[in-house]
Amino acid sequence: MRRRSSLFVLVLASALSAGSVHALDKVDPYICPTQTQGSGIDCFLEAVPQTYTMCRHIKSIEIIEFGLAGAQEGVHGAKTEYCIDKHKILIVRPYQAALREAARSKDEVQGVRQLYDAWLDSLAKLTPGADETDEGYKQRVVRPYADFNERIKAIRALAEVPAKAAPAAKKAPASKGKKTSP
Repeated sequence: MRRRSSLFVLVLASALSAGSVHALDKVDPYICPTQTQGSGIDCFLEAVPQTYTMCRHIKSIEIIEFGLAGAQEGVHGAKTEYCIDKHKILIVRPYQAALREAARSKDEVQGVRQLYDAWLDSLAKLTPGADETDEGYKQRVVRPYADFNERIKAIRALAEVPAKAAPAAKKAPASKGKKTSP
């Protein structure tokens, strides 16, 4: 009997805790180190520059190892490609959580989507150009941070604006139950 009651308590506790699971509970703290317990928007806004930095550092290592021109030859770019693919997967939960939280404002949703698109574009441009100089490459791969920061500030500003008052609720139609006679 005790065994069954213990099992029942365990199942009940699991069921109750499953309802309190947050969207960010399964976010890798590696991409969102300080905001895994925060809001989805906060985690996403932290993850964008964080993940870009990680892949940028990996590309820098490939450039140090193989030179600017050789960093993409053969399999030399594989580490960066893996980093990008990995982070595209890992950012899905924070991105979706941010979109859900931003749903109250069309502008905020648009800002989150544009930041995500800018992040994807920046990751795709980590590969050095054929005729690019070392200094030109270094300057180019640092530029996305200014763009990220501007977009993040705009999203935070929109998030701080109180939600617009919902339109006055329409009067509920009378119940279709029995009519009372006058």
